[in-house]
Amino acid sequence: MSPNIAKKQRFIGKTAIITGAGSGIGRATAIQMAREGANVALFDLVNDRTFALEQKLNKLRKDCAFAIDVDTSDEKRMEEAVRKTVEHFGGLDIVFANAGINGAVGPIEELSLSDWQHTINVNLTGMFLTLKYSIPHLKSKGKGSIIITSSINGNTRFASFGWSPYSTTKAGQVAFAKMAALELAKFKIRVNVICPGAISTNIDESTEMSEDMGAIVIPIEFPDGAQPLAEGPGKPENVAELVSFLASDESIHITGAQIVIDGAESLLS
Repeated sequence: MSPNIAKKQRFIGKTAIITGAGSGIGRATAIQMAREGANVALFDLVNDRTFALEQKLNKLRKDCAFAIDVDTSDEKRMEEAVRKTVEHFGGLDIVFANAGINGAVGPIEELSLSDWQHTINVNLTGMFLTLKYSIPHLKSKGKGSIIITSSINGNTRFASFGWSPYSTTKAGQVAFAKMAALELAKFKIRVNVICPGAISTNIDESTEMSEDMGAIVIPIEFPDGAQPLAEGPGKPENVAELVSFLASDESIHITGAQIVIDGAESLLS
């Protein structure tokens, strides 16, 4: 069997939940996994983008995609969304906890408690709820793969001034993933976390930039070329390739890994 054919069949008969599936990395991953045979539950605040993706994938392969309107930080909606997925597709094999926001950016003393809590709720609580309600179904299958989207910010890079809420959630996701990897290992459920650098996505739409940034920024002169391996930011498809590998049986001995995917961006800062 040729490598291309094998790749296309990696997810035949498997079901994946993808949060933040309507755009960016989530969208690219949903397309790739569907092309490789997976059924994909598209978790997002359902809008025209998410509906368009559902229709696109179902034209690719009949009834392989199911869009569910969900706020991942809302416990009742998350529990119901996971239940609907399992009822619709008959099980669950892969979870890609990808939904997240940049949130409020500014000096710590200028951030409101609601600014802080909103970023925590979406990025950390949303991830927790995604796993909390998915894990029992993975255990019933006897194995599974969980991938969490973190970031280089808060882990290998700390020069994003004003991004303390975001960076805190991203560091927390890495710690959570490593704890979960050990806890779930005996159930043959693998947990890995990816740390992208600059990727061309729509996440900047969720940034709330303070007007007081000038008071805290330390001028830093970066070398030419922010991403040494690329001409500009990476593409969502670059990350989707990594996620699909970690979701597949090709990575059967990889768990608890923290994988940076940034074209060496973080090595410059």
